[in-house]
Amino acid sequence: MEGVISVCKKGSKGKKDDLYHVIHKVPFGDTPYVKAKHAQLVDKDPEAAIVWFWKAINVGDKVDSALKDMAVVMKQLDRSEEAIEAIKSFRGLCSKHSQESLDNVLLDLYKKCGKIEEQIELLKRKLRLIYQGEAFNGRTIRTARSHGKKFQVSIKQETARLLGNLGWAYMQKENYMMAEVVFKKAQMVDADANKACNLGLCLMRQSRYSEAYSILEEVLEGKVSGCDEIKSRKRAEELLEELNGNLPEVEILGSLGLDDEFVKGIDEMLNAWNTNRPRRLPIFEEISSFRDQLAC
Repeated sequence: MEGVISVCKKGSKGKKDDLYHVIHKVPFGDTPYVKAKHAQLVDKDPEAAIVWFWKAINVGDKVDSALKDMAVVMKQLDRSEEAIEAIKSFRGLCSKHSQESLDNVLLDLYKKCGKIEEQIELLKRKLRLIYQGEAFNGRTIRTARSHGKKFQVSIKQETARLLGNLGWAYMQKENYMMAEVVFKKAQMVDADANKACNLGLCLMRQSRYSEAYSILEEVLEGKVSGCDEIKSRKRAEELLEELNGNLPEVEILGSLGLDDEFVKGIDEMLNAWNTNRPRRLPIFEEISSFRDQLAC
């Protein structure tokens, strides 16, 4: 009878431990990485978590996750510059499959620090991997996660997202001509209301008000994907209000750094997609020869 009671107590304790780990999303074990996650998620002690993440990296304990998680915690503590250096220094210890997620963390860190040139270079590199057929580990669809939810992302959606981010980076540099081209290419790949609003703003900054008006009107008329979202509609309305207060259209011409090679490459990629050709697209080989000239 005592043995039965002992087993029951042990089973009960095991269930409590399992529930504890599920609630706090902490892995099992007593390794440096587990201690780091416990400090981060349970103790709410980010400084201690960073110390344990460093130890995990140094002893080779779940280095992929430790480096990424440590960088995220550092960003929360306004130690983004340190996080950037950590990723650059130790990503070589991480697996090939983790490089894409590290790039995404790095992009967020660059934004946090206002490093626009670095954002552009990294976005170009990620686009080059798509052109060369190396993104998504050779697949056309991957599973992504946002706010705890999983969803499917196609290679075209990812291309449009990266182009949209690239266009916004050029907006920060006030290179509106290149931003316009990139936004338009992004819309050709996978149009949505957010990028439409960004394109409208880009045209407004070039004093091309009638073109901007037409694009923003399409958002309010429900002609673009995502235009039913309150945030997108509100932004379109705000931009139209700003636009209506401006002077009549005055075209601004001049060289603002348009990269003809990049634009040509995107055009060829779109043409290849439209022909529904299988596997590796011809554009991958052609763009790979651009090398650094692919700079947007």
